[in-house]
Amino acid sequence: MENQKIINFLNQLLSNYFVMYVKLHRYHWFVQGKHFYQLHEVFEDMYQTMATDLDEIAERVLMIDGKPLATMVKYIKESTLEEASADDKEDEIIRQLISDYKQIINEIKDEGLPEASDRNDEPTVDLLVTLQGKLEKHIWMLHAYLAYE
Repeated sequence: MENQKIINFLNQLLSNYFVMYVKLHRYHWFVQGKHFYQLHEVFEDMYQTMATDLDEIAERVLMIDGKPLATMVKYIKESTLEEASADDKEDEIIRQLISDYKQIINEIKDEGLPEASDRNDEPTVDLLVTLQGKLEKHIWMLHAYLAYE
């Protein structure tokens, strides 16, 4: 199939988004510290955004004649991110999220965008650029949070 490389990348991205979705739920439920109330809300906003973006990624896979992954076993296998391992302390959670978001951005820039561009797949390029922008905004805001400490 001519779109297989980009389908594979989008399924890896989908897997990373599912891992982040679950991770953000964990952080939402278990965060501890003096900023509990604020972070509890922030993490909820983040996982709700992830849910919307998950759907966009899966639908793009379908639009280019692929099949999005749809089981936890496959998500864990295909994800390049690790499941949550933080002890649920504020700074550790924030640093882990920054690291994860940076990793996803790097994969988008190094793998996804070049492949979509080579295929002249502008809708996928647009999707990836939009996702990258959202992730960069999260990083900026999380860095600002750490600077406040």
